[in-house]
Amino acid sequence: MTTASLQSQRFKVLLAGVFSQILCIGVARFAYTPLLPMMQQQSWLNDANGGWLAALNYAGYMLGAVLAASIRTVYLKDTLFRIGLLLAVLSTAGMALTEHFWLWAGLRFIAGLSSSGSMLLASGLILHWLIQHRQRGELGIHFAGVGIGIVVAALAVEIMLAFSLNWQAQWWGFSALGVVLLVPAWRWLPRPVKPRLGDTAHHVEPARPPSRTFMRLMLPAYFCAGYGYVISATFIVAIVEREPLLAGAGNWVFALVGLAAAPAVMLWDLVARRIGYLGALIVAMLIQAVGIVLPAITSSLAGVLLSAVLYGGTFLGCVCLVLTMAGRLYPASPARLMGRMTLAYGTAQIIAPALTGMLAESFGNYYLGLWLAGGFVTLGALLLIWLRQIDQTAQRLDAQAKALKVA
Repeated sequence: MTTASLQSQRFKVLLAGVFSQILCIGVARFAYTPLLPMMQQQSWLNDANGGWLAALNYAGYMLGAVLAASIRTVYLKDTLFRIGLLLAVLSTAGMALTEHFWLWAGLRFIAGLSSSGSMLLASGLILHWLIQHRQRGELGIHFAGVGIGIVVAALAVEIMLAFSLNWQAQWWGFSALGVVLLVPAWRWLPRPVKPRLGDTAHHVEPARPPSRTFMRLMLPAYFCAGYGYVISATFIVAIVEREPLLAGAGNWVFALVGLAAAPAVMLWDLVARRIGYLGALIVAMLIQAVGIVLPAITSSLAGVLLSAVLYGGTFLGCVCLVLTMAGRLYPASPARLMGRMTLAYGTAQIIAPALTGMLAESFGNYYLGLWLAGGFVTLGALLLIWLRQIDQTAQRLDAQAKALKVA
């Protein structure tokens, strides 16, 4: 393969990941966020049940993470990834066919399964292809698809509102969009091929499993990050629409979240090169905590827009940094550590929206839920600061031991 054709193929592989993210995350998963206020207005759905539907979606995502972590063969991962693309379209279409809570719950669960496919299985497949072809193993462009997907979901709802479409018609519109996205996501990611005998291009570095201390601090820290992420991801449009001075701006705020997220993942790759993955995660989580609590502090348009930029510019960066770090620690089987990390992240995503929905139902607003989310993210950043100090101390002692051996 020539250098030009390799670069062209690399671009198509990364674009396949982007389209899969737009389909499985932007459409199947995040279309629910801008549609939630309309569904509450036009159907029986209330705050508590809206939170439970979000929780079940993340439960599906968590089950998908378990499956991704348990699969060892790249060929089965590829098959399940493609099944996930189909499930994303079918679960989106199914939302328009019923108003029964448990059917909605099952469809949101299936949508969560499909989103884990694009997030974890596609990440592993793309890393596998990049490593095989001696390309830089960074996933910033792939994860930019999540931010683009958020923008697509928000703008699609605004466009369909201009035609006075109800919530059911809008789910049908998202289904049609999903079919279009399915084609490049399916066709542009090559099927994995068996390495040829003596082909050194398929060599990967040996795994460097993280220490127990690393996992004991990283997993709860990532749980805290997941708690903070899911509150704004699920309720940001509903929060904005309930402010009298901001009514009608919810979808545009959600679009701004996506606009901030799309380029931010590549920016955080650059930050990590300078200060390391843990340092970049600490900075991102502290900024994210501020972005999460801002709507509870101020209802001004400027404050909400700043919140959208700070939140959008960091939540996806955290995910990208952690999953890329997992790929570097386990280059031969990145989904193993990705799955463990995502289990921690996903557990928070089941608990947080259900609890926040019930709090909003009780108190009439989401402010307490936002403060809890900001507190969790701050706690996660403090755990990472502790972990970084331990890591730096270990590196210093290791360097001293090596120096003594040389002496």
